[in-house]
Order: sequence, then structure tokens, then C-alpha cells
Amino acid sequence: MAVCLPSAVFAKGLTSRVSTANPGSAVMGFFVWEMAKVGLTVAMLFAAPRVVTDLSWPAMLVGLLVTMKVYWLALGMRRVFYR
Repeated sequence: MAVCLPSAVFAKGLTSRVSTANPGSAVMGFFVWEMAKVGLTVAMLFAAPRVVTDLSWPAMLVGLLVTMKVYWLALGMRRVFYR
């Protein structure tokens, strides 16, 4: 959730009308939404121990890394499925 939810918020923010009005606002929108994504990710990671009582930090961090790297796997698989 700490990767998927902030990424969904980022994608939704980039597709707004304000972010696509002109090139300058698109660049600024990208940086603003990227900062919001990072901030939301950090906030969710800090809130994790309060939400999950028996949290295993190593397992959570490994899961976070695997989730972040799945984007690269999906990008690589795109070439296999869309020939």
C-alpha cells in the first residue's frame, strides 16, 4: 500500500487539467505530485507500526523493494506480450 496508493495519487494528479494545460505547468505539476507521492509514502511508512502491531521491519522493507521493482518487470514483460 505504501507504494501503490501514492503512485495512484501521483498518476491521478498528472492527468488533471491543470497539469496538462501547458508545458510549464506540466513540469511544475510533475514535481509537485512527485513530492506529494514521496511525502505520502514516508507518512505511510511512519504510520505502519501503529496500524500493524506485530510489524516485521525487514519483511516490510523487502516487500516495499519488491513492489517498487515490479514496475521494471512489467516494463520488460511488455515486450514479450506485445510483439
